[in-house]
Amino acid sequence: MPSSSVSRRRLISSAVVGALGGPGVARALEGGENSKVFVEPERELPMVRDADVIVCGAGPAGVSAAITAARAGAKVRLFEWRGCLGGVWTAGLLGWLIDFDKPGLTAELKRHLTERGLNRGGSESNLCYDPEGMKLLLEELCAEAGVMFQLHTKVSAAFKEGNRLTTIVTESKSGREAWRAPVFIDTTGDGDLGALAGCAFEIGEAEDCPCQPMSLNALLVCKDVGLLGDFVRYNETAEEGKSNSDKKDLFRAEIERAGHFPSYSKPTLWQIRDNLLLVMMNHEYGVKPFDAAAVTAATVRARAELHRIVNGLRALGGGWEGLQIAATAEQIGVRDGRRIRGRYVVSAEDLKTGARHEDGVTRATFAVDIHALSAEHNKKAGYTNRGIKTQPYDIPLRALLARDVEGLMMAGRCISGDFIAHSSYRVTGNAVAMGEAAGVTAAIAAATKRLPHEVDWKEGAAKLAAMRQRG
Repeated sequence: MPSSSVSRRRLISSAVVGALGGPGVARALEGGENSKVFVEPERELPMVRDADVIVCGAGPAGVSAAITAARAGAKVRLFEWRGCLGGVWTAGLLGWLIDFDKPGLTAELKRHLTERGLNRGGSESNLCYDPEGMKLLLEELCAEAGVMFQLHTKVSAAFKEGNRLTTIVTESKSGREAWRAPVFIDTTGDGDLGALAGCAFEIGEAEDCPCQPMSLNALLVCKDVGLLGDFVRYNETAEEGKSNSDKKDLFRAEIERAGHFPSYSKPTLWQIRDNLLLVMMNHEYGVKPFDAAAVTAATVRARAELHRIVNGLRALGGGWEGLQIAATAEQIGVRDGRRIRGRYVVSAEDLKTGARHEDGVTRATFAVDIHALSAEHNKKAGYTNRGIKTQPYDIPLRALLARDVEGLMMAGRCISGDFIAHSSYRVTGNAVAMGEAAGVTAAIAAATKRLPHEVDWKEGAAKLAAMRQRG
């Protein structure tokens, strides 16, 4: 593993041979053919120093952090390894926004989605949206704010001077590049940057990683959505009086009638527009999101299951006649990744008592939502709150500040919290609010030459309020 000390690898300010390989790659492997370790040859990388804030990961938290930091006056770099902004909203085909009744960017996004005809309905806090339209909207908002975003780019190394993160290395078709900034924000979802920088983290409920399951969603096309109204959430043709739970049970019964039992026992259909539907009916259990081979296997299994079930439904005829998969998600949806240890750990007790904090950056209201941790659990219930009644609770800024590394913040599901609390705050309405808080704090820190933990949240809250008032 590379050291996080800058002295291990020279990082210089001009492009040199080695960014895409060069002579260094051809050097002999020390240790011979039987060695199990490859010593990567030292090479010089191009260094870029044009940002005040660098955000790694352009999911809901990342785009929110980047937009907010840029609007607060910072020069912002945003890196995303997929081919679009939005993360689980877009590449993951989530299709559903939860805990979205908040001020700021959540309200702004909701307004834009409605104006563009991309809001398919729901309530003030929970709504269905068009993932493809969301891609364009996020790109436009980032461009308008002046965010310098780069797709197809992944953070691969982190380097510190003392205990302060100062430099990251990315990999892309442009090769390996080094980037330096005063403040960094980890919004990778899985805490990739925090782990690379040497932060302590937790994952799952215990050491053997009984993680929440992953889910691969898909877009479907049908001949007439009106014939499927009783199975589809917020469809205007549905019979009055059927709850969301009723529709899930009815949909599962149809899948069983087709000869299958879904790996997620509470399958859900949404209408995106016209005859375009989105489906969630897959669970992949116990997969670590940073094990590429395991995630690959889970993705292959999931896609095969989706096709089997859709083929079975189509064979039923009636409203299912002509049902087709238009696309499966580019990225399998991950619920449970690394939780980077911060200066505060959001806990189950916070949810039970409705904790309040002077540095509370948002108030979360979503219930404990632990999806079945195994196929056996799935047969009994698709998800559970473990008997915990969530009271509205604050997420403090301290949970967004890395404990072990200075100059590093987190936002989204990789913030500091325990397994139970994470199952509540992980939803994307909270991720947006956390991103805003991290973005404005990072911008203030960079502008005033302070570390993020030296910025009082009163400053950040006042700055956010002024920005929102300006509209």
